[in-house]
Amino acid sequence: MNLFACDQKIEHLNDDFYDGGENIPLTSNSPTHLFEIGAQAAQAGTIGVMAGQLGLISRYSRDYPDIPYLVKLNSKTGMVETSQRDPVSQAMWDIDDVFTLKENGINVVGIGYTIYLGSEYEHDMLTEAATLIRQAHENGLICVTWIYPRGQAVPDETDPQLISGAAGVAVCIGADFTKVNYPTEFIGKSRPESLAVAVEAAGRTGVICSGGGSLPPREFLQRLYDQVNISGARGSATGRNIHQKTTEEAVRMCAACHAIICAGASVEAAMAIFEGD
Repeated sequence: MNLFACDQKIEHLNDDFYDGGENIPLTSNSPTHLFEIGAQAAQAGTIGVMAGQLGLISRYSRDYPDIPYLVKLNSKTGMVETSQRDPVSQAMWDIDDVFTLKENGINVVGIGYTIYLGSEYEHDMLTEAATLIRQAHENGLICVTWIYPRGQAVPDETDPQLISGAAGVAVCIGADFTKVNYPTEFIGKSRPESLAVAVEAAGRTGVICSGGGSLPPREFLQRLYDQVNISGARGSATGRNIHQKTTEEAVRMCAACHAIICAGASVEAAMAIFEGD
């Protein structure tokens, strides 16, 4: 799964899309930038899905019909801090809204949902996610969960045991893939080896790791290579390391990620793709 994550316009507001041109291309401020990347990558066969909220997809998808879409059903901003209230994010749409998109010819292939494990509201999110996953599977859609330990009961959001626990929760509610944050190290293990524990805990649910903040391309691709080849992850969910680039660079990064995830490419080969060699 090479998932192009485009749900951040709610999650991170505009912070990831505009900085006056200092590090982010000015074209990134328009949602069109995301769809131009997604369309070119889809035509090249180098992304599995483009994930975004239902409203975002409905506004642009008719102009970009070749993209396989994954509808993110819940989202929240980060404006309310955990110190104020434990995080909660419940669905803004129901499964019938997703089916309506499909019935109107939009290439929807799956749904996504975020769960904040350890929040006092986790039961509400788990229950809603489990129901939506069942309904989606009954109608032939794949399901991806974003599961993050977060809340006042969580002292360390990247604790490797908690990340492994989150991966195990994903398989228990039936997700096909789950996105988790890259954990810190277990004692005596490297970071990729620690993620491998989460991959094993997830069983038949594929673990896809968060792309995180923007990194230098080689560092990002090396990390992805390690996650796939050492950890056994089934891909990645990448936003900023793709869309905070020009369209041309972003499309080449999609191809580089695809080469590592789906074609067994080395970091050197993936870098050559990214650099256009």
